[in-house]
Amino acid sequence: MAKRDYYQVLGVEKQASEEDIKKAYRKLAKMCHPDLHPNDKTAEERFKELNEANEVLSDPEKRARYDQFGFDGPGMGGNPFGGAGGFGSFTGFDGIFDQLFGGMGGRSNTSPRQGNDLRYELKVSFEEAAEGCEKSFEFIRNENCDTCSGTGAKPGTSPQVCSSCRGTGQVQTGGGFMITVRTCPACGGTGKQIIDKCASCGGSGRMRKRRTAKVKVPAGIDSGQTIIMNGQGEPGARGGPSGDLNISVTVRPHKLFKRDGLNLRFELPISFTNAALGADVDIPTLKGTVLYHVPEGTQNGQELRMKGYGLPHLRSGVKGDIIAKVHVDIPTRLTENQKNILREFEKTTSGKEYESRKSFLDKLKDVFN
Repeated sequence: MAKRDYYQVLGVEKQASEEDIKKAYRKLAKMCHPDLHPNDKTAEERFKELNEANEVLSDPEKRARYDQFGFDGPGMGGNPFGGAGGFGSFTGFDGIFDQLFGGMGGRSNTSPRQGNDLRYELKVSFEEAAEGCEKSFEFIRNENCDTCSGTGAKPGTSPQVCSSCRGTGQVQTGGGFMITVRTCPACGGTGKQIIDKCASCGGSGRMRKRRTAKVKVPAGIDSGQTIIMNGQGEPGARGGPSGDLNISVTVRPHKLFKRDGLNLRFELPISFTNAALGADVDIPTLKGTVLYHVPEGTQNGQELRMKGYGLPHLRSGVKGDIIAKVHVDIPTRLTENQKNILREFEKTTSGKEYESRKSFLDKLKDVFN
């Protein structure tokens, strides 16, 4: 039987858009699908004719050659599906279902797949996090079995094409428009079945192995931040890339400092005489102590700042500050002589020496006058 014009097969004009061709094909293919017409050779032939027309007209290059040369153009001879009639090397019913129903059901597990990412919790000291360091650690990951090289099959044998899904990794159930595509239970979606399993891995193709790695911890890192070691996770399946090793950092607390962004905070106790008269005191840092002048008249709770002695920024390296919150330490055990000295001092004050007290007295005058 002579072939019909592809546009006529799909019932569209030559100027039809790709979307018009797609809609026409889906509508007609549903009507004559073999599942709806079992043992109907006419429907089967019509279905093949629609697929052939769609294969050409949905491909811009093939459509251009067909429009110019017809059936005799280069690459247009024979079945465009590559087979010698029937479904030949046609992509199979999965491809048809994807076009007609939008890709129902599961996906095949026969394509390359990236390996699983791994997570490791790394604990570092406060000083190590501040200065940066290099840490070695051990972790466990699944790797390809050394005996079978990851095939899961006994050495000297190889996995066989799954007889249930014929290597597609998927099986279909139902009929008509109620078709379900799911992962093949016989092979787990791999499309392969292992007849003689490897004794070392039991056919899984994987073995748990302990590995040692080194990681550079950048200066200034904080708890909860993650360092990613690309490609250090589990190997991929079927030639896929390896996953990553995600290292979650936990910084142990410091005995003195509290982190506040890039700044370091601590409480500095000083005597009330040093606060009043001023004094040079030793301020602790992560690298020792630094002499700092506390100005006279320093108040309890006042913050003293030492610029550039804090933690470095992860990217720029610019450091934060050390912030010391002053705690004026009031003596609790005084000798009688010390008490008398303080009483004499109090007699000589007018109240103007105390900023907070002066402000308070001014407010009282406003209230009662």
